Order: sequence, then C-alpha cells, then structure tokens
Amino acid sequence: MAERSEETLLEKIAEKIHAVHDSSSSDSDDEKPKLSDSSLKPKIYRLFGREKPVHQVLGGGKPADLFLWRDKKASAAVLGGATAIWVLFELMEYHLLTLVCHSLILSLAVLFLWSNATTFINKSPPHIPQVIIPEDLAVNIALSLRFEINRSIAALREIASGRDLKAFLAVIAGLWVVSILGSCLNFLTLFYLVFVLLHTVPILYEKYEDKIDSFGEKAIAEIKKQYAVFDAKVLSKVPKGPLKDKKP
Repeated sequence: MAERSEETLLEKIAEKIHAVHDSSSSDSDDEKPKLSDSSLKPKIYRLFGREKPVHQVLGGGKPADLFLWRDKKASAAVLGGATAIWVLFELMEYHLLTLVCHSLILSLAVLFLWSNATTFINKSPPHIPQVIIPEDLAVNIALSLRFEINRSIAALREIASGRDLKAFLAVIAGLWVVSILGSCLNFLTLFYLVFVLLHTVPILYEKYEDKIDSFGEKAIAEIKKQYAVFDAKVLSKVPKGPLKDKKP
C-alpha cells in the first residue's frame, strides 16, 4: 500500500510539472506572434513628423484641454468671451479705454452703494478681495518673453545669413501672406480668427487625424516634387558666392 501511494504521489507531481511546462510553452508561443505582428506593422505617417498625441503637442495642460474641448463649459466660455469682445470692438465700434472706464464706473458704483446700504438693512458689507500680483509670476513672465524674443531674433539672424535657402523662402512667403491678411483685416479681427482656428482645427484634426495625415502625406510628396523641379530649373542656376570657413 505504501508503494502504491508513493507511485500515485509521483505521478501527480509529474502531471503538475508537465502542465506547468505546457502552459509556459503556450504562453511563449502566444507572445511570439504578438511581437512579430508589432514589429511588422508599418510606420504610420504623421504631419510634421509628429510622434506624440495632439494633446501633448499642444502642451498637455489646461490650454490643451481648452483647445481640444476636454472641458466643454470652459472652452465654450472662453470662445464666447472672445466673441463678445470682438463684437464690442469690431461691430459696435467700442473703444478699449471707454470700455475699461465704463466697467470701472459700474463696478465702483455698485460696490459703493452696496457698502452703504448694508448699514440700513443690517447686513454684512461685501467682501472685496485684495488682488496682488506675485513678484515671482511677473519675473517668470518677463523671463519667458525675453527668451522668446531672443530666440526669434536669433532665428531671423540665422535666416538672413544666407545658409538655408528653403527657410528664407518659407519666411518670405509667410510674411507676404501675413501682410496681405493685414491689409484686408485689422489686428483684432485677425487675432479673433486665429483664436477661433485654435478652438476648431485641433479638435477636428484629432477626430479625423488618419484621413488628414494620409492626405497630408500625398500633398507633401507633391510639394517636394514641384520643389525639385523648381530647384533644378531656377535655384540651381542662381550664382552662389564662396562660403567663408568659420573661425574656431
């Protein structure tokens, strides 16, 4: 009886070892096609070489949430406020200084009357918060503006040096388009149009990014083809001066 019990115990242990070995081998077999499938997937083309999601490209913070309508109430409120400002200044021809003065007059009058009326109706006066701009915030804004201005000046200097003809032509074309828009629209209308585009284009692109990227790939291929023809016929014939070696 003891020998039979030992044999059955050994058989059970052997069966468990075989079961564990079979399950591990099946798991490894399942993993192999997954790895091979992922490695064989073709790389999807994205506009401007984008590798991150649209939300991260826009900064990944509250501005990105507003532009992509993550919080619909906040995005609608911001867009509605911008629309109201545009209607006041553009359609109703209101002036900024007049609007600021009228707003201050109305606010001061309401708070003054409310503060004096509390003595007759036995209620507490209104709490007027004390607003102080922190020094760190002002310094950080100034440093950010300084950094962006210096970077823009350095980029313009690099373009003006004549080393990159493509960047030079792109900047000239962009400035020319902006000058045409500036002659047709005033600054406020142009700013409002840009603001509306920021609230519509990113969310539409995120929704239909596969179709837009496919169309963009074809358009960029055609642009490169036309630029190659233009380079061969025009740019290659432009005389270039000798490049001076940079001193170490």
